[in-house]
Amino acid sequence: MAEQLTNAAEFTVSEIAQAVKRTVEDEFGHVRVRGEISGFRGQHSSGHAYFTLKDDAASIDAVVWKGNYAKLSFKPEEGLEVIATGRLTTFPRSSKYQIVIDNIEPAGAGALMALLEERRKKLLAEGLFARERKRPLPYLPRVIGVITSPTGAVIRDILHRLDDRFPSHVLVWPVRVQGETCAPEVVNAIEGFNALLPDGPIPRPDLLIVARGGGSIEDLWGFNEEAVVRAVAASGIPVISAVGHETDTTLIDYASDMRAPTPTAAAEAAVPVRAELIAYVEDQGSRQRQAARRSLSSLRDRLRAAGAGLPRASDLVATPRQSLDLASSQLSGALRHFVQSRRLAFSSLASAIQPRLVRQRHLERAERVATLSRRAETGLIKTIERARLTFDPGARRLPGAAAQLLERKQSGMARITPRLTAQPIRTDLRHAGQRLDTLVRRGDAAASTGMGSRRTQLDQWGKLLATLSYRNVLARGYALVQDDQGQVVSSAVALRPGDGVRLSFADGEVAATIAGAPPARRKSSRATPTDDESQESLF
Repeated sequence: MAEQLTNAAEFTVSEIAQAVKRTVEDEFGHVRVRGEISGFRGQHSSGHAYFTLKDDAASIDAVVWKGNYAKLSFKPEEGLEVIATGRLTTFPRSSKYQIVIDNIEPAGAGALMALLEERRKKLLAEGLFARERKRPLPYLPRVIGVITSPTGAVIRDILHRLDDRFPSHVLVWPVRVQGETCAPEVVNAIEGFNALLPDGPIPRPDLLIVARGGGSIEDLWGFNEEAVVRAVAASGIPVISAVGHETDTTLIDYASDMRAPTPTAAAEAAVPVRAELIAYVEDQGSRQRQAARRSLSSLRDRLRAAGAGLPRASDLVATPRQSLDLASSQLSGALRHFVQSRRLAFSSLASAIQPRLVRQRHLERAERVATLSRRAETGLIKTIERARLTFDPGARRLPGAAAQLLERKQSGMARITPRLTAQPIRTDLRHAGQRLDTLVRRGDAAASTGMGSRRTQLDQWGKLLATLSYRNVLARGYALVQDDQGQVVSSAVALRPGDGVRLSFADGEVAATIAGAPPARRKSSRATPTDDESQESLF
């Protein structure tokens, strides 16, 4: 094929780029551009500042060199509408043009910032940003839900930080983090996590993290949408917002329960450090053990001090033991004294309850009862005789009075002497009979009562006699010793060898003769028992 001939000059890419650069700089060597600052992140590490000036139809890159940035009287801020003075130039390596700013003057708030501020004030008036609505985050969530892009560096940073601090179960709901579909997808993710059941196949998260990396206000605009803000405010699960970098602020930061400056900071706020938690638990356990040891040591010292102030156990029982020993030593003497006193008392009563005296008293009582019985019969007879003597004259006068009354009635006498009427006599006789019956009953009752009382008293004396009778004592194995004259022998010194005595037992009597020498006489007429003698008494 024939080579086409042309007279057009050939230029290299660099020549074209440089030509364009000179043309732009010559034509626009000094310009004033009005636009809204977007994508400003502060000074670069080199000291330069890079951002974009834009309006509703176009945008232009801007740069402020390090030397000029320090001289600016008004520093650039994100979202401000400014008038930038500088010159246009190109960047040949990327075929872009940009403005190199020498000075910046404020021109008013940008359109997006004005819309954002208006929406913020509206939602603030509704109370969606109130501090009272914010809930505390769970200290150690079992499940964490993350709403972010699954392909970006944000999710890797969050998972890496969670794994370093406290490995937890993480559920990721993938969404687009910029563009027109960002807001609806974030709303669906928040509502979807809240719709999960606590015990369902997919566990319901205890905490939500809405995360995105940095970007311009246009890139983050989806998180300023009213639907997203309302979904965050209505969430039943606490929400941490981690959208953009530390200098970026969106409306969900105000509605969320906590704002994290970065996604990594959100992961750090979600869970504690496991190693620190273990160290804290171990430290608390160590402190608790030390406190317990100190408490036990203090209680031991207090017990030891209290024990030192208490008397010894032997001292406490010393006095009662001594009293017991004294009482024990006095017990035998007290028993002997008691036996002696009872023996003296019974000896003084023995003379009064001898069988002969008791039989004599019994005979006297029986004779008295018989006498009273005879007197009662005699008195009853006398009473009857007196009544008969009282009523017999009236009875003898009764027939004559009745005949006289009959004669007077026949002779027509109207007046009848009251004393001779039959009716008063009958009345007197009836009263006398009643009185006589009463006296007879009273006599019988008095005789029965007297006889019963005497019989009861006699029975009591008989029982007392039987109780105090020496026969009962003899039935227990004792014997009654009497001399030849029938007198009771109560002392061994009263007998001599060869004396005859009579021993009375419960079932009969036996004659005996005293043998052996008599015992030595003592000062007392009765023997005082020794410690070895039996303390048993006849009574």
